[in-house]
Amino acid sequence: MSVSSAASGAVPCRFANYFAVCGIDTATGLEPDELTALYQWLEADRHGKDQYTAATGENSEQSPLKRKFKSKVLAHYPKNIEWNPFDQDAVNMLCMPKGLLFQTQADPRDPQFHSFIITREDGSRTYGFVHTFYEEVTCPQICSAMQTLQEMHNAEHVSTNPHSSCSSSSSSIDSLTSSLDEAESPPFSSILPSSRAVGGYDSSRDTLYVSKALCLVTTMPFMYACRNFLSQLHRAVTAATAPPLPLESYIHNILYEVPLPAPGRTLKFHGVYEPIVCQRPGLEELPLADFPLSEAFSLLGVENLVQVFTCNLLEMQILLCSRDYQRLMTVAEGITTLLFPFQWQHVYVPILPASLLHFLDAPVPYLMGLQSKECTDRSTLELSQEANLCFVDIDNHYIELPEDLPQFPNKTELIQELSEVLLSFGISANIGATPKRTRTCSPGKPSTSNRECKTVTLQQLEDDGHNGNLAGEELTMLELLQGNATLERLHALTKRTGVTVARVDALRASIKAQGIDRQRAAEEEELRNAKLNVQLREVFASRFTTMFADYEGFVIQSAPDLESWLTNREQMDNFDKASFLSDQPEPYLPFLSHFIETQMFATFIDNKIMSQWEEKEPLLRVFDARINKARLYNVRAPCLRSSNYQRCSILRESAQAIEQRLMKIDHIAIHPHLLDMKFGQGKYEQGFFPKLQADVLNTVLINSKWFHSTASAQRRKDHNAHQTEHLNADNDLKEMVEGSLVQQNSMAFWEWDISPPPSIKPPTKSASASCLKYMQEARSLGKNLRLAKLADLSPAVIAQTNWKFVEGLLKECRMKTKRMLVEKMGREAVELGHGDANITGLEENTLIASLCDLLERIWSHGLQVKQGKSALWSLLLHYQAREEKLEHTESSLSRVLERKKSDCSIAMPSLCVSLLQDMSHIQSMLEIKTDVGRARAWVRLSLEKKLLSQHLKQLLSRQALTKKLYKRYAFLRCEEEKEQFLFYLLSLNAVDYFCFTSVFTTIMIPYRVVIIPIKKLSNAITTSNPWVCVSGELGDSGIMQIPKNSLDMTFDTQNLGKLTTVQLGHDNAGLLAKWLVDCVMVRNEITGHTYRFPCGRWLGKGVDDGSLERVLIGELVVPSRDDDGGRGCRTPPLQQSSSQTTSMTSLSGREYKLTSAQIQEGIGDAVSNIVKHFQKPEKERGSLTVLLCGENSLVASLEQFFHHGFKSARLFQRTVFVWDFVEKAVAFLQSADQMVDMGLTCQSFCHYIMAINSTPRNIGKDGKFQLLVCLGARDRLLPQWLPLLVGCPVILQMYEDPALLRDPTTVSALIGILQTLHNFPIKLESSLIKGIDL
Repeated sequence: MSVSSAASGAVPCRFANYFAVCGIDTATGLEPDELTALYQWLEADRHGKDQYTAATGENSEQSPLKRKFKSKVLAHYPKNIEWNPFDQDAVNMLCMPKGLLFQTQADPRDPQFHSFIITREDGSRTYGFVHTFYEEVTCPQICSAMQTLQEMHNAEHVSTNPHSSCSSSSSSIDSLTSSLDEAESPPFSSILPSSRAVGGYDSSRDTLYVSKALCLVTTMPFMYACRNFLSQLHRAVTAATAPPLPLESYIHNILYEVPLPAPGRTLKFHGVYEPIVCQRPGLEELPLADFPLSEAFSLLGVENLVQVFTCNLLEMQILLCSRDYQRLMTVAEGITTLLFPFQWQHVYVPILPASLLHFLDAPVPYLMGLQSKECTDRSTLELSQEANLCFVDIDNHYIELPEDLPQFPNKTELIQELSEVLLSFGISANIGATPKRTRTCSPGKPSTSNRECKTVTLQQLEDDGHNGNLAGEELTMLELLQGNATLERLHALTKRTGVTVARVDALRASIKAQGIDRQRAAEEEELRNAKLNVQLREVFASRFTTMFADYEGFVIQSAPDLESWLTNREQMDNFDKASFLSDQPEPYLPFLSHFIETQMFATFIDNKIMSQWEEKEPLLRVFDARINKARLYNVRAPCLRSSNYQRCSILRESAQAIEQRLMKIDHIAIHPHLLDMKFGQGKYEQGFFPKLQADVLNTVLINSKWFHSTASAQRRKDHNAHQTEHLNADNDLKEMVEGSLVQQNSMAFWEWDISPPPSIKPPTKSASASCLKYMQEARSLGKNLRLAKLADLSPAVIAQTNWKFVEGLLKECRMKTKRMLVEKMGREAVELGHGDANITGLEENTLIASLCDLLERIWSHGLQVKQGKSALWSLLLHYQAREEKLEHTESSLSRVLERKKSDCSIAMPSLCVSLLQDMSHIQSMLEIKTDVGRARAWVRLSLEKKLLSQHLKQLLSRQALTKKLYKRYAFLRCEEEKEQFLFYLLSLNAVDYFCFTSVFTTIMIPYRVVIIPIKKLSNAITTSNPWVCVSGELGDSGIMQIPKNSLDMTFDTQNLGKLTTVQLGHDNAGLLAKWLVDCVMVRNEITGHTYRFPCGRWLGKGVDDGSLERVLIGELVVPSRDDDGGRGCRTPPLQQSSSQTTSMTSLSGREYKLTSAQIQEGIGDAVSNIVKHFQKPEKERGSLTVLLCGENSLVASLEQFFHHGFKSARLFQRTVFVWDFVEKAVAFLQSADQMVDMGLTCQSFCHYIMAINSTPRNIGKDGKFQLLVCLGARDRLLPQWLPLLVGCPVILQMYEDPALLRDPTTVSALIGILQTLHNFPIKLESSLIKGIDL
């Protein structure tokens, strides 16, 4: 009794879902491969050739044996499964990515095995396993068509090469040689004669063979089992005797009667000749991974694979390249398998044929594999975007990495541990290891090993050992006997008559023994690979368990229920990234700061949050269990993080679990058995795969024990998929690509020139609803495309497809700029005292790097011809060349925007700002070697100058240039979306970035210095010899002489970073030596940042405090609104509290009378700011000098304290300074009695005062007091010195009774406040303590 396949489709627990046969359809005959024809049409259009000839496949220049013809799915069983519909187009193309291939008896026809993956719209994967072999063509129409094509090719060849002549006897050699050319590299073909082009296929002489593929489609990657089963099927077809049962029995058995192994169990089922064993990991083990990691490590080398794995973690574009399909799958699956507990969230197409090369233009992260002989020459791959590309040439063991790739934590130790695991299995860790950035041979030229291989091959051809003739080997003899029916009958007759042919019998026994040995060896190899797989994966899993052992403590779970969390998903922070990074070891930060921004990490955290309302995702459940187990044996405080490498401790146990499971068979499936087949069907014919009986294979026996399994597991799976649908909003582009590229595989990008697509309207619904709507539209588009045929790909369909890319890029830009704004403004709110910081400089750098990557993807979308690795820099160079040609005709207003002079920098000449000028700055930076680096530096410079949006708008204003370089569907040619994109970038002008200054620390930068005197006193220029020294966070310029009679100078020096101090002085020479300076202005001529260093004091002997040198503290000038030059809003200036608005700016402190409460509050704020400074990460602290000596600083507040009640102004007497009081106190303390009573504290105080007075610098009395405070704070002596000054009798003479210094309670409180600074290592700039000898 049986039922239809529709009913069977409800059972999701079967081992295999489908069995398919792909090959030539004799009913329709030879058809050119449509995808190849499309690719040829695109290439012909690009190179200006005849598009009609290319599109129709009528290319007589190419031998028909080398052409690609259309394959078809000849049969598949069952017809359909409800929960996993059969995708005929995808299966056909991925089973035979090259289309049909024809060979003759002289060509190698060894069967090949490869696998593939189809990613469905919900993210689930279906695995396909393919066994390809050659079958003799018996259809006379096909042979006749091939003969006609060969004659046309011969005629074309003779007409184009009239002097070439080759004998037909060499055709077989040329046949194999051409095949080798296709398998190796194109340059080799140039040294061989092209006689095959003349000979080729001759129906009167040659036997024609065509490729055919057997395919199993499964839901789990049981690679070894499927390969074994398909291999046995093929053996049954080619064997001299028929198999024990019709092939339908074995196929029906694996489709309907072999179940999936239960988790943690082993299953045994039967193939045609031998049993097949497969096992499935338990629920607490790493998920199933059957592809051999040993091969992936051998192909790439350990270090190279770790580097590619790092690119995969950081969600970069990864392109694998190989001539072997199975190598592509092995490396791709190996890399993604190692991601546990994370999962790749973007486009995943391990096999992408060369005919679909245009799909690599997709502006999204992807992991794709390209099978093409062009991979031997890297330069032939014209990729529109390479700034973030990791290129992997598997066959040549060569990789190209993106620039500035952070290293995986403990990379060296990880490589060492992996190498030891490989060596324990007898695999060398150095296999496949070659330099990553330089090829071992010149591009386009075959390597030495390739040439040696070809030399050996030619030698074999000359010896006629591989030319299709009898070579004398025993195996070849046996195959000859078995393949000849007459000889077989003669051999059987001799046996019946008692005559034995000892040679043949011995060969049969030997081959049978070898078969048993091969089976045993294959089982041992499978066990060995399984054990090695799990050990290698455990090493990586152990690294993630160590790095993220405390991740749960940083998960933010603020939503009360699932519905509210889904609704507010985009507005909520789910992970405390800043706190997590602050808890990590310093060497880990470059990698982790990038990784926690990826989609796979965001999905991992989302799954963790959702687990509080529903069942845990399987990978998360296993990972959390491992963390909990590790905590039982290794209890430690989360804050005590260490970068020490922890080796995996469960390698032996994991391998033993695999071995024990394979040694014990938990379940044996039903044996294949005879089916109720029609008489005469299933007839065996050696060498030909039979036409299977469809009605038998499309039904399942209702008494099967597996038919009664319910579909509850599938319903749970559908429920989980529905619940997690909201998480796929960021995967829209992924679904678009995989829906239209992988499952349809006939979609291509070409230019259309019709009316532009409809504009994107801003969302009117909630964020989550908009995301769901967007995702559903992308999915529906994928479904529609799967139904379309190649002929139906109208320009409208092409436009709609690419429009999704444009919409996705715009959405990503909005999200990135919003994140950058919120994080940066949150930081500035902290500085205003409104909350806690939630961003670090490391995070900021990561966000900016991510923005650079987005700009590269936008500029590469729809690019006509790639020029260089950076699409953005390429367009900038085009713009630069065009503008230089129009330099004398264009108005300067369209090229140069001048900054207006602001009130605060009247004497500072205006700085001309233009896109071209910024480009010239970048081009002059010899430290940057690549176009990608130049583009990123230009973006950082424009962002720091708040000109990014304006520059890009100017760059895109040349529409003729844009139309010339970009196709119609390109993002940059969508006007409304382009305007929205520029507006999002304009919003970044609301915050201040120093992303250029802080990154390029070694470049030479021109600075301009302008000294602004107080002109009303007519001392604008001094007759002495003035000098200046500019200092910043990264160094100082050294002392530089200011030209005579000049207040303006320019100098070049290495990047000083944010400027902090200026030392200004003169030698007091000449008649007009006294100099009254208002301020000093210093400008970075590249970034345009202008700093103002207030002075307002005299420099000269006999005036003010007698200083000839002053150390000025800088402040960044915030341009006025008119000075923005149209750049939009800027960061609002820092606000001061009410107590701080009463100025404490003047170093002398005599202009203002503050109350005692205000003075005490000012001291508390100054000390608090210093404490906050040291609580920040070291790279985020900024300048300590400003907090010590600047406005509202420690020195200024203490000076206010000392000036309170100070008798400084005497009628008809000179002005008395605080330093005068200090010197008198020291004079008193230096008496013999006081020195004995005070001890070491008094001695140190006097020693410091004498050292300051002995300095050769003429810094004046207020400058000396500033230096005393700084040295006391650094050496933790200020609280000890205060009692000395308070207890000195001089205080009664120089201070009034209400003075704070005479109040014991106030002084005691001040000492307590200053003691809080003892916990921090205060380091002083060299500009403050220069010339001091202690």
